[in-house]
Amino acid sequence: MKASAEAGEHNFIGKVEAVLRSSGFDVRFADETTRDAPFEGRALVHMWPPMNAQTLVMRRAYVYPFWGIEASDKRWEWDVAKARFNPEVVKVTKAQRFVRNRRNKLFPDAVESRGGFVYVPLQGRISEQRSFQAASPLEMIEAVIAHDSQRDIVIGTHPKESYSESDMAALEKIAQSHARVSVVSGQMEHYLPRCDYVVTQNSSAAFFGYFFHKPAVLFGQIDFHHIAANVHELGVEQALAQAPDMTPEFERYVWWFWQEQMVNAGREEAEAQIADRFRRAGWIA
Repeated sequence: MKASAEAGEHNFIGKVEAVLRSSGFDVRFADETTRDAPFEGRALVHMWPPMNAQTLVMRRAYVYPFWGIEASDKRWEWDVAKARFNPEVVKVTKAQRFVRNRRNKLFPDAVESRGGFVYVPLQGRISEQRSFQAASPLEMIEAVIAHDSQRDIVIGTHPKESYSESDMAALEKIAQSHARVSVVSGQMEHYLPRCDYVVTQNSSAAFFGYFFHKPAVLFGQIDFHHIAANVHELGVEQALAQAPDMTPEFERYVWWFWQEQMVNAGREEAEAQIADRFRRAGWIA
């Protein structure tokens, strides 16, 4: 990414650089070896924790060309996470067309259905409950088994995560103890369009599930929580009970999240959107 940006070939960072230079900043590209070195001025980092009060964080909003520029690297602290979603301000036909086009690009072969199972995409560190989680991932799985006694449950490990032998043994024990539970690696594109609903900590799979009208239960804090059943707010039992029948404004939400709350680097107004982020942060007037 650094080499691409320095060569002027990175679309989003090129627009960021143009906005900063036109606002009177000098711009220097640095690599991670300079992270702890003292510096003067402001810093814009990619997915790092902020180094000081003058640091902003840029991070892709799940897919290109959507980006966030925020004061925190934690998605649940982003401005969008604190914003109120009002579906009435989004034109439904525009949102439906947008989501349909995006879905066809991201999941060209997917066919939406209800296959009678719960999809539980995992991330890493599944035996540990972290500060942003209402329960550990293993406890989350046990809660799904206890509260949904009718559906099959497909647990998806993340293909890019390294799981310990003890964690894999715990998943195998769960699957062996419950005939309706299976454990698969990856294959989100196969299971997501066919499930009844999604249960996860804060995996982006739940966001992509919105493309297929899949309700989501979130055990972790995240930025796309507005139309999900949040365990932090509702408790485990209520969140799992109401999720299967939830019918929020999926298309309007995806439009609002990406087109109104993020920078769309593919649009003509991208530089104006970037400038607005810097203006909010007090970097430019």
